[in-house]
Amino acid sequence: MTSLDTGGAKTDNGLLNGLIGVAIFSGSLPATRLAVQQFDPIFLTVARAAIAGILALVLLLVLRQRRPAKADLLSLVIVALGVVIGFPLLTALALQHVTSAHSIVFIGLLPLSTAIFGVLRGAERPKPAFWLFSALGSALVVGFALAQGLTASPTGDLLMLAAIVVCGLGYAEGGRLSRRLGGWQVISWALVLSLPIVTALSLLTLPPTFAGITLPTWLSLAYVSVFSMLVGFVFWYRGLAQGGIAAIGQLQLLQPFFGLALAATLLHEPVTWTMLLVCLAIVLCVFSARRFAT
Repeated sequence: MTSLDTGGAKTDNGLLNGLIGVAIFSGSLPATRLAVQQFDPIFLTVARAAIAGILALVLLLVLRQRRPAKADLLSLVIVALGVVIGFPLLTALALQHVTSAHSIVFIGLLPLSTAIFGVLRGAERPKPAFWLFSALGSALVVGFALAQGLTASPTGDLLMLAAIVVCGLGYAEGGRLSRRLGGWQVISWALVLSLPIVTALSLLTLPPTFAGITLPTWLSLAYVSVFSMLVGFVFWYRGLAQGGIAAIGQLQLLQPFFGLALAATLLHEPVTWTMLLVCLAIVLCVFSARRFAT
């Protein structure tokens, strides 16, 4: 097999793993929206991280993974602050002010954020045309938010924008580190690194009673803990490492499609034609930008 064939296979694997990760992440915001109706956002954030951290610790011990090097600790801290704490907390707070259908469209900004940090942290150099299409997709998202009226909930929209920034950094840092440690190892060590803090905070923010918590809320907590915090990252970080942070990061533009379908199906939230048209336009941008990612 030639090196070119090997590179092509690696890119294809990265695309497949990235798509699986995006599909899993698509359920995160609807599930979070459902969970924060009965759980405090801070408790939800730390509880999901604690549950995922315990599972990750078991995996690392059972599979006898070696500890990361000291040089990797800073990167793991960045991953933990970005995707274990920052993004879940900021989105949980945002979803107290906006619907999941509205917040999902902000995910269209994630590829641009991830690509920027991929350049800063991963030494990637996409072509100018990549930035053109990536910026166009982001502009469509911002334009949609403005058309909906940011004055309706400026707090929710600002929290979502902050979430996108910290998540992009966490994605890029994790994708870079996955080339050395492996995809599931990176998120597992980041979760374990956070485990003492999030466990303590979970106990401090524990609800006085769990009476009245419905089954859908418990299922939502289980989903964001197991799939959003752990399983999804196994595929996502592997995809970023195999296919390139900027290129695979563009797949996040597909997430609104999956997320809007879930929001409409599970939460019965309204999905307008404007939302669908914006999603279609940004999907076209992802295929255009991906051609010029390297």
